[in-house]
Amino acid sequence: MMNRFHSFIAFFHSSKKTILLMLIVALLSIAVTTTISIMLSNIDNLSIPSLGNIKTIGVEAYWDPNCENKTETIGWGIMWPGSSKNVTLYIRSVSNVKTTLHLNTSDLNPADISEYINLSWDYEGSRLNPDEVIQVTLFLSASINDSFIHYLIANDVQNFSVDIHIVAVE
Repeated sequence: MMNRFHSFIAFFHSSKKTILLMLIVALLSIAVTTTISIMLSNIDNLSIPSLGNIKTIGVEAYWDPNCENKTETIGWGIMWPGSSKNVTLYIRSVSNVKTTLHLNTSDLNPADISEYINLSWDYEGSRLNPDEVIQVTLFLSASINDSFIHYLIANDVQNFSVDIHIVAVE
């Protein structure tokens, strides 16, 4: 056992430069890993406030089923890459004929963000009678792919907005 200890000490004395180099490489690896972790944690916290402006034709949008709190905006709040939000609205027909509803978006700001967000709803195409009120839920989701994160950073996107069109059609 004493022989092994003496061999180790002899190896250590003859390999001081090698051991010093290994120690430097290990410390640099820890520093680089820590820096990358900090940078990635900042990307994970990347968030953007979002707003939806509601535009209607032949219908009106409300927050409540009694149609007392009309709305023209949806504050989606903070969105993160990979997140989704939903909002329930009550849609009242102001048409005097039976209609179906269509959902469209326009005026996205910034315009290119449309590649990375998706707006949908749970409306299934039932016909609305005049003055009828139905409940719909809108779903907004943001992509999690790397190109969306790069887009947000490269364009310094601080928020986004979209016009949401709910249109009644005969």
